[in-house]
Amino acid sequence: MTSTPNKNRIIAAAAITASVSAIAFSLAAGRMPAWESKFVKQLKDGSLEYKADKQGNIIPDFSAVGYYHGDKPIPSIPVVLTVSPSENAMQDIQAAIDKLSAQKPDANGFRGAILLKRGEYRIPGSLFIKSSGIVLRGEGNTEDGTRLIATAPNQKPLIDVQGKGKVAEIPGTRVAITDKYVPTGATSFQVSDASKFKAGDRVILYSAANDKWISDLKMDQIVERGGTKQWKASEYNLSFERMILSVKGNTVELDNPVMMPIDAEYGGGELFKYSFEGRIQHIGIEDLYCESPASSDTAEDHSWDAVSMEAIENGWVSKVTARYFAYSCVNLSPNAKNITVTDSRCFDHKSKITGGRRYSFNNDGQQNLFLNCTTSDGRHDYVTGAKTLGPNVFYNSSSTITHADIGPHHRWAVGTLYDNITTDGEINVQDRGNYGSGHGWAGVTQVIWNCHVKGAAIQNPWVSGKNYCIGLNGEKKAGRFKDRQDAEWEGLNKSGLQPPSLYKAQLEARQKKK
Repeated sequence: MTSTPNKNRIIAAAAITASVSAIAFSLAAGRMPAWESKFVKQLKDGSLEYKADKQGNIIPDFSAVGYYHGDKPIPSIPVVLTVSPSENAMQDIQAAIDKLSAQKPDANGFRGAILLKRGEYRIPGSLFIKSSGIVLRGEGNTEDGTRLIATAPNQKPLIDVQGKGKVAEIPGTRVAITDKYVPTGATSFQVSDASKFKAGDRVILYSAANDKWISDLKMDQIVERGGTKQWKASEYNLSFERMILSVKGNTVELDNPVMMPIDAEYGGGELFKYSFEGRIQHIGIEDLYCESPASSDTAEDHSWDAVSMEAIENGWVSKVTARYFAYSCVNLSPNAKNITVTDSRCFDHKSKITGGRRYSFNNDGQQNLFLNCTTSDGRHDYVTGAKTLGPNVFYNSSSTITHADIGPHHRWAVGTLYDNITTDGEINVQDRGNYGSGHGWAGVTQVIWNCHVKGAAIQNPWVSGKNYCIGLNGEKKAGRFKDRQDAEWEGLNKSGLQPPSLYKAQLEARQKKK
């Protein structure tokens, strides 16, 4: 395989980045008139003012995402073990990981970094990280840097970060939310008995679903084809991970906002404390070039993910390049929380161009942040899966040579911000109907902010919230179903949106309050 296609795609991505930079420069130079959204305005002191609808719903604060909610920088962890290229590369790296795993973490929860020296490492399997506090670091994310080659003829990840366990309710702590309607964006509400909680408690904000919700959303009326499944209320009880900031009387305040209305008419909600035994933390993957060689452009008997993360919180992936993988550069599971993925690239996928392939940066978890990433030749490049619960953010990233759309892929993702995404394809938030096995409404509280696209179909579900498309540059499209109601559109093909980034403005405003 030659590197020419990859170089061409890097040039194309650079051209898009240069175009966006030129727009930013022109705005700064006063060549484009600035304008503000009616939904979010930035005041002179940097604080933000939100416009609520009749029920009190606002665009929520998405800023408390990523490593330690963005309140701590990604640390530089000292190297304690070094590995050099050898014929037994996988065994040597795994032995270093296992040796470090057996050591006691320091006061900050880190065991140290393993440095993989520059050169080629052929990996005939997966590298497993199953203990907290380990950083795997290379010496460059180009072909001349630290180059990990996945040689196993299977679809397993190259780097597999594996915590274990799941959310476990602490018995006797569940209470009802007594407000009949808690709007999107709210951070506090009343419960039946707040004496069970205190600041610092980890809680599940539990949003229940009933048959009326399914019916009003029309997800029991999906036009059927082979394999189509109608939605069932019992499958849409959603568990948002949160922490309590304060308790006053029976009012509790949470660290992250409500991402869809909690409506008594549709099942209401509850709050309970939880534990998560086995979830690991403080894992970093840095500065690596990863390849998954394939026998042809459509071959699938090779590694699918450069990095996969399960049951982990407060970790990061930084400066990782993935080439030829069939699925992703980074794949975050539903139990991956507060992960930052930054400055990473995914190019030249090798697989069939069909469902379940080429999800370049896939997020199924909560409170995760993807920023400054680039992709080429993918399908769903910045994407969430079924019932992905926010807030989650994709920021300042680009994709070229796309084969499908960016956005929530299926079945009610809740609370995602797509901020300054540039693509030669589409961003869509819509009723996908009987696509797949009955994807239906892809998401709610999906905010598209200052994005540049070929086209976009952004629509509102029949009930339970809104989607927003603000400052989009590209073609407004009808979507799969022309009778679906529009989302909140504002400033189509109108440059000069202020603030240019909602995520950055929200982060700065939140941190000023501390």
